Amino acid sequence: MKYAIIAAGEGSRLAQEGIEYPKPLVPLFGTPLIERLIGIFARHNAHSISIVINEKQPQTLALLEKLAQHYPLNIVVKNTQSSMHSMHALAPYLRGGKFCLTTVDTIFREEQFAAYIGAFEKSSNDGLMAVTEFIDDEKPLYVSADADMRITGFHDTAPDDARYISGGIYALNDASLDTLERCIVSGQSRMRNFQRSLISDGLVLEAYPLGKIIDIDHAADIRTAEEFLGSK
Repeated sequence: MKYAIIAAGEGSRLAQEGIEYPKPLVPLFGTPLIERLIGIFARHNAHSISIVINEKQPQTLALLEKLAQHYPLNIVVKNTQSSMHSMHALAPYLRGGKFCLTTVDTIFREEQFAAYIGAFEKSSNDGLMAVTEFIDDEKPLYVSADADMRITGFHDTAPDDARYISGGIYALNDASLDTLERCIVSGQSRMRNFQRSLISDGLVLEAYPLGKIIDIDHAADIRTAEEFLGSK
């Protein structure tokens, strides 16, 4: 399995709230977010882990170069316009099979993630998108699906039948990268527009409920994430 991490944001909201670390280095129980993800991926059949960071993160780069001695990392240093453009920067490393991509601040329980990856490895669909009923996002992306959990749409506002929002974890195949390339060429931006394009291109995406998922956007989210991971 190929994995990828988008970590090119500057974490400006955290900095404004007094957090001295760049977002990838924010510690949970003493372990930086990016190192935590790398460890999880390594324990779940990682053939490669591709990571994009921006040029203003020398501390993050130093940690990744150290970790690269022990893990199969591909490191891309590039300033990008959006998460979708960050994914595009990683695309050359994701060709040739299935991959799972997430943002660096996505917090989930490892045992639930393991079941998710296992389901994706067995799936014949184009993608298995992690979704959650827990809404803690300032601008959630609502997901509609049919009775078989096949995704029918992604929405900025909640439709009547919306039960889930996107969890920010994307398990996809090569066909999705063709859609991504078309989005870039046509001047689109934002991951949610890419996800909508997957549907309009006819890719078969299944929604996979992954329990509670937390994003680290504010200083208070760090404690929330530790309490979540520390609870049974």
